[in-house]
Amino acid sequence: MDKEKILKVLNETLALGRKDIPLGEVADYIPELGKADKNALGIALAGKSGNVYTAGDAESRFTIQSISKVISLCVALESRGYDAVFDRVGMEPSGEAFNSIVELDLVSGKPYNPMINSGALAIVDLLLGKYTFTELLEISRKLCRDDGIRLDERVYRSEMENCSRNRAICWLLKSKGIIENDVDEILKLYTAMCSLSVTACSLANLGLILANDGVDAISGERLLSSSTVRVVKTIMLTCGMYDGSGQFAVEVGLPTKSGIGGGLLSVVDKYLGIGIYGPSLDKKGNCIAGGAMLRRLSSEFGLHIFAP
Repeated sequence: MDKEKILKVLNETLALGRKDIPLGEVADYIPELGKADKNALGIALAGKSGNVYTAGDAESRFTIQSISKVISLCVALESRGYDAVFDRVGMEPSGEAFNSIVELDLVSGKPYNPMINSGALAIVDLLLGKYTFTELLEISRKLCRDDGIRLDERVYRSEMENCSRNRAICWLLKSKGIIENDVDEILKLYTAMCSLSVTACSLANLGLILANDGVDAISGERLLSSSTVRVVKTIMLTCGMYDGSGQFAVEVGLPTKSGIGGGLLSVVDKYLGIGIYGPSLDKKGNCIAGGAMLRRLSSEFGLHIFAP
């Protein structure tokens, strides 16, 4: 498909997504996130040729939020190893909201998976002391091919002032011996990673790294091992859209991770990375327009992982 046709498809997909924007709401329980333009919407595709195709607000900066869990999991698997990671967290869908504590206190002794807050906090505990925030920032920039990624100080402060639930999760994890480090330090690093400013293009580039087996398609440099990529994509497919993950996997069939800042990171294995920005969220905390857009692309172009 040539550039003109790709851009036509993206603009048609964007128009489709816009219809669902009024059905969602921005994440105003974090005051700074509540200031986002509800009607903003952008999409980017990154292909192995090095070309990135965009439509709408694909260059607008927003905070990565829970999509940072993908980066943290990649780094933990690379540096600490599979056994150390999954000794702390499970790999099963939770069926609960992203900030739930039910599975910790009533069901199991450890978080269900690394894509919910409790699991991500346990992963950050593994990274704390081994990596500084500055080092993780540089890794994020490299994986996203975006040197403009920085800490959004206003969002960081807003989240730190409204993190009572994550603090409660940390103390519960601490009481069970799942985390070892100081709770305040874990919260600071976790929140800082969530407060990285990215674009839909950044996310598309990260998606391409995962689609290309951990290899930078432009430079040819291997950034992640094949085993790390396989684990991360599988968990994104089964757990990346919170308690909407099962339905999304059936309908779209692409490894995808959402963030309450409005981002979506999707992987078309061996071909493309997709990044979407749309801060209007559905009731499960996922970009509502982005879900419609990905359903359309998956159906029309046979992108489902199990497509014939």
